[in-house]
Amino acid sequence: MVMQAGKTMDHPCGARAVARCTELGRAPYSDMEGGLFRPYLSPSYRATCGRLAEWMRDAGMTTRMDAAGNLVGRYEGLAPDAPVVLLGSHIDSVRDGGFFDGMLGVILGIETVAHFAQQGKRFPFALEVIGFGDEEGSRFPSGMLTSHAVAGVLDNPDPAMSDWAETATLSSALEAFGLDVGQMQSASRKGDPVVAYIEAHIEQGPALEAEGRALGVVSAIAAQYRYRVTLRGMAGHAGTVAMKLRRDALAGAADIILAAERIGRAGKDGLVATVGSLDVMPGAANVVPGEVVLTIDVRAGTDATRDRAAAAILEEARQVADRRGLEMDVALQQDLDATPCDPALTALMEQAVHDVTHAPAPLLVSGAGHDAMIMAHLAPVSMLFIRCAGGISHNPAESVTDDDTDAALRAMITFIGLFERRFG
Repeated sequence: MVMQAGKTMDHPCGARAVARCTELGRAPYSDMEGGLFRPYLSPSYRATCGRLAEWMRDAGMTTRMDAAGNLVGRYEGLAPDAPVVLLGSHIDSVRDGGFFDGMLGVILGIETVAHFAQQGKRFPFALEVIGFGDEEGSRFPSGMLTSHAVAGVLDNPDPAMSDWAETATLSSALEAFGLDVGQMQSASRKGDPVVAYIEAHIEQGPALEAEGRALGVVSAIAAQYRYRVTLRGMAGHAGTVAMKLRRDALAGAADIILAAERIGRAGKDGLVATVGSLDVMPGAANVVPGEVVLTIDVRAGTDATRDRAAAAILEEARQVADRRGLEMDVALQQDLDATPCDPALTALMEQAVHDVTHAPAPLLVSGAGHDAMIMAHLAPVSMLFIRCAGGISHNPAESVTDDDTDAALRAMITFIGLFERRFG
């Protein structure tokens, strides 16, 4: 139990949130046999939205799906036209992902509302829980599509954008879901009185575990660039093309990978550089690779550090291509500026964590991107981090404890109480 505003606070424990996330890690809530893969607008996504909507209604909310395919549950305020506090995270997952990335934030939002509904408590603002459809970019080559739509910053989505499997376009996938790509931007909440967006999320890193702390508060979300780089050389027989005559695209990619690692290691402000995807053609053991497509992901706590590192990596890549006689095309796929969380909301979240854990809240910069960085275009944002074992994420080994999740739930409930006093 936690004392808040002079009274005892009882509510469902974090164990139910953990159990619900675990339930949603299996068929029919996954498109992958023996693991979790829940891409945007897929059959597993539809099934998951259905189950989440049941839990939202059980928690006292009305539910709807917006024009971008986000699931929204609403718990009315004291007046029908009350301002809105949004709680949430994302529903989709990476391939062979963990059960808690994104989903825990959605479930904790539902559990927070359930607590107040059980008390019959209403606020001078409505509480809405939102489950975003496409944070990861695991189906289409542009992530955070649906939070861009809600924040009102989605610029002319490409109806012909093909999914990674090349089985559907954005237009056809939305149509199969009963939605219209031409109406996607109407999911914008720009005209609505949204006064805050709050996202609980597993840390996806080892800092909290290293400090022996269950919870942390995010001060900012790192800047990010993501590039798709295509190298073209000349395919040839592995046994007959002399080494000095080769235009080996894969060998060039190897040089670029090492350059990205070296530049990333030498940086500051939390700089990281990653080549996470490599597609080699023709991909035969006895053929010199003629074409390689790779991704380069560059992140840092400041825009300036990210920009300098990205420029250095791309310059080295050009030098590699020139030296090896390769053609190179570079496409910027993601451009996200560093996003500071709202100072006033951060202070309230720090106080909530302190009230629950009886210790100062660690302040952390998130190296991972989140829907919160897009929602900052719409409203002030705050993020709560929850310790995850070994800092492991985007991996089936991803895990949280019932006790830590319970602390997170209590912190969310405490935060809403603190926000109400500030709001009034």
